[in-house]
Amino acid sequence: MTSSPARGKVLWHLTMSLDGFIAGPGHSMDWMSGLSFTPGIVEEMVATTGAILAGRRGFDAGYDAEGGQNRRPYGGKWDGPIFVLTHHPEDAPPAAGFTFLNCDIAEAVRTGLDAAGGKNLEVFGAGVARQCVERGLIDEFSVHIAPVMLGDGVRLFEAPGGAPVRWDLVRDGGGPEVVDLRYRPVRE
Repeated sequence: MTSSPARGKVLWHLTMSLDGFIAGPGHSMDWMSGLSFTPGIVEEMVATTGAILAGRRGFDAGYDAEGGQNRRPYGGKWDGPIFVLTHHPEDAPPAAGFTFLNCDIAEAVRTGLDAAGGKNLEVFGAGVARQCVERGLIDEFSVHIAPVMLGDGVRLFEAPGGAPVRWDLVRDGGGPEVVDLRYRPVRE
């Protein structure tokens, strides 16, 4: 009998403002500049992440048309495959390290996990994360709550008419400024 290779987690990972936004207007992320995170948290995420699954709106917001590239996660400290789920991959600008997928969310997650090589698949983006939550594809949710109120932008989770989603606390703690929380979905 052969054993299957190790499988990483599907980890929804983000930083959120106190008022529930994960990005500012136009998907801006400049509000995160200068925040003081728990020492070692970025290094932990870089070491445990094998691939990223993100949404098209976030990709487009981070794309530099003049440089023909997109910002790399974790200030460029992480390098690996990034999959962008989109309904229109044909008009996506070419970007090294990015693969555009037009498929069901479960297939996109399988593709990302396969590429992650036993490490975690991180999920970025509100729309992609919502689809994963609705289909029960998230293993853990890691959120860093920043002492900032944005007042506008991209909400953490919007699912009008959806059922409540319950989570069990796995880890709580905080750095000098940002509070780190990790949850697992309650499976019924």
